[in-house]
Amino acid sequence: MSELLGKLHESAVKFPMTDIWMDSCGEEELNYGLERGIVGATSNPIIVGGVIKNELSTWEPRIKELIKELPEATEDEIAWALIHEIGALRSKKLLPIFEQYKGLKGRLSIQTNAKYYRSAEKMIEQALVLNSLGPNMQVKMPASAAGIKAMEEATYNGISINATVSFTVAQAVAVAEAVERGIARRKAEGLDCSEMAPVCTIMIGRTDDWMKKYVANTGMVIDPECLEWAGVAVIKEAYRIFKERGYRTRLLSAANRNHYHWSSLIGGDLAQTINYSWYKRLNSCDVEVKSRIDEPVKAEYMAELNKIPEFHKSFKEDGQKPEEFETYGEFRSTLATFIGGYDDLCKLIRGLMI
Repeated sequence: MSELLGKLHESAVKFPMTDIWMDSCGEEELNYGLERGIVGATSNPIIVGGVIKNELSTWEPRIKELIKELPEATEDEIAWALIHEIGALRSKKLLPIFEQYKGLKGRLSIQTNAKYYRSAEKMIEQALVLNSLGPNMQVKMPASAAGIKAMEEATYNGISINATVSFTVAQAVAVAEAVERGIARRKAEGLDCSEMAPVCTIMIGRTDDWMKKYVANTGMVIDPECLEWAGVAVIKEAYRIFKERGYRTRLLSAANRNHYHWSSLIGGDLAQTINYSWYKRLNSCDVEVKSRIDEPVKAEYMAELNKIPEFHKSFKEDGQKPEEFETYGEFRSTLATFIGGYDDLCKLIRGLMI
């Protein structure tokens, strides 16, 4: 890859410690990203539903085959059979990277059922199945109180986790501490941890979304530009804490809404998952590719953000307790979106079953 194919490719080449992932498991998207230096990918039922719609000529016949092969299966069981199949198939595209980096890169994140967010037991049970789909799987679970418990157990069982539905420093620290406990238990039993690659997603664009909703709903008057920096401020604070404490877990930024969500994190020892649409937009932009991870958010923006009570919950390490994670506004909104996306996938399958 001697020729640079856009800004994200340039970023991947110049700053290989800042991993670029594709926020999709679609064949077109993965091929595009792999040509431009991605080293990971993410999926969830919404993404899988989008892949099926985009690749309908491939997957509609397969769904019909599954319906015949599994005559007693419910639409939910067909949905998960399909999610498993797509995940296992598309993870193979990342295997060369996984092997090159000895498990530390080249993984496909695959998500547990969002409806299980209150049950650690159900998430662990499903995580074990998802992890068995390929050597380079990474299992996503929501950063709820039950999810934090599940992440410790999954880590103990040798599963590389990806915490999702996460927006705050408090969630990120809770995730990292859970992983540390799981790894410590493995090491105490002499179990290998060398190829484990846990990450904690902070959906920084959705953190911004929630600040904007809160400001609008309460009638606050805030400098609108500062609202584009809330998520960046949160992930930079989490990054500072992670580096100081030497956590094994790496941060993963997600949910791009502006170029700051990429450009402000260049040079960091973290990962960024970027959807296909934003990937193309950023690839063709004229933003300079340089390290900005150590540049703080402007003081005037922080002063404005600190006027917002919900920002304190997002930014402060003690801003929330684990039992409060589920009450955070964007947690509710995002979880509802994920569950809605899963329901849409089931509806698509239902249309072919009935």
